[in-house]
Amino acid sequence: MTDELLPVASPRASRAWLGTALRARKVQAVLTLSAGVLAATASTVPAYALGLLVDRIRAGGDTGAIVPVAVVLVVAAVAGGVATAIGGYLISRLGSQVLADLRERTVATALRLPARVLDRAGRGDLLSRVSADISAIDRAVSDVLPGMISAILLAGISLAAMIGIDWRLGLAGAVAVPIYAFGLRWYLPRAAPSYAAERVAIAERSQVFVESMQGTRTVHAYRLEDRHLAGIEGLSARARDISIGVFALYTRFVWRINRAELAGLGSVLVVGFLLVRKEVVSVGEVSAAALLFHRLFNPVALLMVTFDKVQDAGASLARLVGVLDMAVERRDGSTPPAGRELVLEDVSFSYDGVTPVLDRVSLRVAPGEVVALVGSTGAGKTTAASLAAGILRPGSGHATVGGVPVAELPADTVAIVSQETHVFTGPLAEDLRLARPRASDDEVTAALARVGALDWVRELPAGIDTVVGSGGHQLTAAHAQQLALARVVLLDPPVVVLDEATAEAGSAGARDLEQAAAAALAGRTALVVAHRLTQAASADRVIVMEHGRVVESGPHAALIAEGGRYARFWAAWSAPNRR
Repeated sequence: MTDELLPVASPRASRAWLGTALRARKVQAVLTLSAGVLAATASTVPAYALGLLVDRIRAGGDTGAIVPVAVVLVVAAVAGGVATAIGGYLISRLGSQVLADLRERTVATALRLPARVLDRAGRGDLLSRVSADISAIDRAVSDVLPGMISAILLAGISLAAMIGIDWRLGLAGAVAVPIYAFGLRWYLPRAAPSYAAERVAIAERSQVFVESMQGTRTVHAYRLEDRHLAGIEGLSARARDISIGVFALYTRFVWRINRAELAGLGSVLVVGFLLVRKEVVSVGEVSAAALLFHRLFNPVALLMVTFDKVQDAGASLARLVGVLDMAVERRDGSTPPAGRELVLEDVSFSYDGVTPVLDRVSLRVAPGEVVALVGSTGAGKTTAASLAAGILRPGSGHATVGGVPVAELPADTVAIVSQETHVFTGPLAEDLRLARPRASDDEVTAALARVGALDWVRELPAGIDTVVGSGGHQLTAAHAQQLALARVVLLDPPVVVLDEATAEAGSAGARDLEQAAAAALAGRTALVVAHRLTQAASADRVIVMEHGRVVESGPHAALIAEGGRYARFWAAWSAPNRR
């Protein structure tokens, strides 16, 4: 389970963001509103026309009185239909553009979030926001928003038309407004927390699912399938129970809507009857007012019901805007380093702000030198490597290359390869061109050859054009790491950090992958977190870490001769039963 989910924006912040997004598209918003007003106005014309027809028939008019009314009805229907179609298109188009901007900005922000923030929150929370939350808003934009805006405009114009017939009829129809308002006031405070809780439950379920999938091998090895399934089932049941509770609230809310409709229409008919008796208005005018109010049943009910989905979308919007407001790391520095020396100077770091992971660690990697980091699990090796690569920022101290803070360096100065290498879906050559988009086929082939991958790549069905990744040709862990090292060759950075980049190769492919890593590092300043001590033995210098501190440093042979901690590591590694 996660310790700290990503933040959620306040309703005020969400409204402010939405207002800013709409103001940025002011012309589109005005055109959309205008089309909606025209459609709503056209919808009120038939009620007026039918009321006029009632009065003409009561006055003894012949069948000829129907013709002009029929013409008006047809014209109004055509105009209203065209305006409704245009308005619906404009609303959907405007909403889709705003949603696309929201999606892009959310993903852009997420990609720049500090790694420790994502570690605390868990990937499941972020995944649920850019998937389930985006989908909820998308459904609201495409299915709810057009009808909602149309209902609001129609309700306003219809009420104004009733007031235009006689203010008392308009006031009678307005009796339903406070009943609607009380219904919403009862419903919204109860529904909003439920939707927010449902989103949290979905995020927690996603996190457990992601962890189970990422750790499938461990789950199988320790026979934890039932435990993980029970966890997912429990969180799914919690989300289900919340959804059932929301639906129960919704049914009670619908009853309040029906009560408001009954009260409003009853008031219009009673007041109209009294006004007709006093000959203040005609039967036709009362009929028109009653029709105007009755026509509001479906749109107003739709408007009220859409608050159900609007609440859902609002909760999702708050979660996405919450990500947008987070502080991101700037990794687009442009200050070139004065040299290639990698330095960590008195660096301390803690993931939770309490427990130190590194304690005043200092190390230097000279230009062109390969330094191996070794130590027991939890010694702080990966954290030190992440600081050197600029993925993490020191709590205190400095991480620099050539005297320039890592955060201010151009993106192609320091490259990191970890054991968690991702193969992107697409042609293998394009996967490599992530490092250098304009690389030619010859340059791609040369990079593969340098890391010893060209032979097996040529054996693929389409060579470097073979589709790899999800749905394509599946690569072994060792081959995926070779691609990552080939990207380093294409990028050609002066400084490289390898974080256990050969750990997934297994004994069979370890030698080939270590040779590939050595080829990729040739001529570069390199910090290598060594999973296999053979890498440490071939490095120019070895640094031993324990409990977040440097305890030994020197060439492999010298550390062996000293008989210290590294010597004990090497002895255990070189034991007869060790391959």
